[in-house]
Amino acid sequence: MRFSKLEGLGNDFIVASAQSVREEDISGISRRICDRQFGVGADGLLLVEKEVASGGADFRMRVFNSDGGEAELSGNGLRCLAAYLFAERLAGGSEVHIRTLAGVKRLKLTGVSGPEYWFEVDMGEPILEKSRIAFQPESELDSLIGCELPVEGKQYRVTVSSMGNPHCSLFVDAFDAFDWEQLGSRIERHPFFPRRTNVEFIRILNRHEIQVRFWERGAGRTLSSGTGSCAATVASVLNGCTERRLTIETLGGKLEIEWDNANRLQLKGPARLICSGEYRV
Repeated sequence: MRFSKLEGLGNDFIVASAQSVREEDISGISRRICDRQFGVGADGLLLVEKEVASGGADFRMRVFNSDGGEAELSGNGLRCLAAYLFAERLAGGSEVHIRTLAGVKRLKLTGVSGPEYWFEVDMGEPILEKSRIAFQPESELDSLIGCELPVEGKQYRVTVSSMGNPHCSLFVDAFDAFDWEQLGSRIERHPFFPRRTNVEFIRILNRHEIQVRFWERGAGRTLSSGTGSCAATVASVLNGCTERRLTIETLGGKLEIEWDNANRLQLKGPARLICSGEYRV
């Protein structure tokens, strides 16, 4: 199976043609190829195919996490796939439209430097209605902003949202004051989230900058997250902590996000081609 490996601020993905894998084999291959000891190693597998139906998309992307489960969307994965398409000259001009399980996303190429490609991505509108999010608390909540989530006898104030995939965001004073990875793992599988959830731990630096750590559904700790950064932006704005244009400082680097007046999240960031090769299925 021919593949290319790319990364978006340390969030790494393997890209392959959807035609190269049988549907019944995808989950198993995703687990094996993403394994960092026995496979190529990545946070996820992206399968791409040319869009043949009308509907405003040029390509279709499917996202499979390292645990073999399928995700609706990946913001960093979108940029990685777009970088692959431009590097392989499968996409032309300066824009590409990619269909995901969370809808069609538009990416604009803004710069190229060697193997690194920069994009502006229209991530769409955040979802803030409980009926549209896989979130089922025990009792009715007045709001998903700053609501209480019980975890092993403790109450955590969280903000629940969706970017087409579910997110649970909470604010912290410091990352080294507790085991955020352990807490992220517990929240991911919390019974209130029947389809599990992505988790963001947010530290406010000022009105224009935040630091975020990510625990991603099906992948665990990742160095960055595009949809997670969008959810962190939404949570920071709705809780009155920041303005609507932010720099997101992740372990892998910085992203720029603006929640614009049209209620859409615009993300700016890089993706880098690492290598290409052949995986022995």
